[in-house]
Amino acid sequence: MQLSELIIQRIKKEGPLSFNDFMEMALYHPELGYYNVTQTAIGADGDFYTSPCISADFGAMIGRQIEEMWKNLEKKPFKIIEYGAGTGLLCHDILAYLKNNSALYDTLSYCIIEKSVRMREIEKRHLKGKVSWYNSIQDIPEINGCILSNELVDNFSVHQVFMEEELKEIFVDYKEGFMEILKPANKKLIHYFKTLKVQLPKGFRTEVNLQAISWMKEVSRSLQKGYIITIDYGSLSSELYNNRRGCGTLLCYHKHQKNDNPYQFIGEQDITTHINFSALSQWGSRYGIESCGMVNQSHFLLGLGIKEYQNSALLKNKSNLQSATHEALINYKLLVDMGMKFKVLIQQKEVQKYPLSGLKFLNLSTTISN
Repeated sequence: MQLSELIIQRIKKEGPLSFNDFMEMALYHPELGYYNVTQTAIGADGDFYTSPCISADFGAMIGRQIEEMWKNLEKKPFKIIEYGAGTGLLCHDILAYLKNNSALYDTLSYCIIEKSVRMREIEKRHLKGKVSWYNSIQDIPEINGCILSNELVDNFSVHQVFMEEELKEIFVDYKEGFMEILKPANKKLIHYFKTLKVQLPKGFRTEVNLQAISWMKEVSRSLQKGYIITIDYGSLSSELYNNRRGCGTLLCYHKHQKNDNPYQFIGEQDITTHINFSALSQWGSRYGIESCGMVNQSHFLLGLGIKEYQNSALLKNKSNLQSATHEALINYKLLVDMGMKFKVLIQQKEVQKYPLSGLKFLNLSTTISN
């Protein structure tokens, strides 16, 4: 049976589903959801690229930032917790860089939280030694270190809302085809906008990522001391709820092609939305997490010295012309294309406010004030 048929059966049995429940089934159904089917989702044969697919330099720079965080935590035994490690490329590249620092590497633990059975199998093929897998962060004791996510939060299932005279939530019904209907929004959705001091204009459609709030609460409770690095595409409230975003940010990816129709290719396409970094900062603060700052990916990598790192590698390489051309292409993707779209938010708990190289160009980026 196809996933679309299962969703139709559920609608006929239970009535219209919230878009959140529809998206959860489309992406995470145990047998037929997008992240549990057999095809490769990430890379040239999949539906989208991530920065680790472009170059190992990306992981090396995160490794460099983690090295600095380890020093700020008095060089004590350090844990890296990565949520949703994809194919495991980022983990591999971070560990390859950190191997050069034996004092850190010898006491390092790398923990991956992965709920996709298929992705966990892919990761285990080429990640050994330092790496262990968990179903929940609550299973990992005494976390002193860094909690890392790269393109995780944008794949959390979201509620969709539409503003009429009052806030309405979008539900998914089926009558000779999938169709959307509106119902009064619940208290959690209304409270979300009140907390962010956002008043949506009439006719405005957008998404609410309540799972991101729950995730921030979960992370804050488990982290004893250290940092949180969240890398994703998204914006602050002031940009997300601007009039030009009046149709929302939801996008689907199918074989490297974008579309805005989640009701086609169900279980065969990725569904994503831009995340609200204002919300992560706001609720993080409520849960005892302090925001260090947010920059775009380009400024993050430049602050950590990616150009100098690459130039050093070029000097060691005999075929400099070919290598230089390759690095130029990599840098366009990492620093210009993806570099301007993706943001990096760093938060901390129970740590003195030391300068972080990844936030060196913080004054050139948007401050987290709205």
